[in-house]
Amino acid sequence: MFQRILVPTDFSKKSNKALDIAVNIASREKGVIHLLHVIEIISDTTFEEFKDFYKNLENHAEKHMNVMLSQYKDGQANIHRNIAYGNRTKEILKFVVDRKIDLIVMPSHKIDMKDPSQGWGTISYKIGILSPCPVMLIK
Repeated sequence: MFQRILVPTDFSKKSNKALDIAVNIASREKGVIHLLHVIEIISDTTFEEFKDFYKNLENHAEKHMNVMLSQYKDGQANIHRNIAYGNRTKEILKFVVDRKIDLIVMPSHKIDMKDPSQGWGTISYKIGILSPCPVMLIK
């Protein structure tokens, strides 16, 4: 059912939990997992203006991905590493369409019942609303 799974990551503990769940699903379905980290570009600038800064962030992201993936044995899961630049929400949605993703597994936050509208601007909320495929939010 879910052959192509996307796990957007910000390298938090919740992202690790989302990846664990995706590995569980993918191993049952013999699917592929795409681990994606998006490096946000500073608005009103170009990549070239801060190229060294962004490359530093990319190197940092690659190290974090290696740590995240080190816990999975060879053959346990087919996981592809991906790094993109741009607006996180737009890049995640573009990735979903371009790679024909079947399921997104991503962390979310718990809703504060005293102020439930507080989470409306989060990436997980935007992805949940705008995604063309199912989204599993991990809390």
